[in-house]
Amino acid sequence: MFGERVRDRRTQLGLSQSALADVVGVNRRVVGELERGKPSVQLGIALRVAEALGLDIELRERDG
Repeated sequence: MFGERVRDRRTQLGLSQSALADVVGVNRRVVGELERGKPSVQLGIALRVAEALGLDIELRERDG
């Protein structure tokens, strides 16, 4: 879900994976892994990507 939202926002902004990777300071492969939901992508990188795309991350208790 996180990766899908990142990909949707990136394409909405007209950015390639490579362009986003350059902004964040990572390899393009890392952006692709994040978008595909690879669980081992570092949290710090995910947060920098969200920031670069203008996305907020909210933590809340799960329902149920």
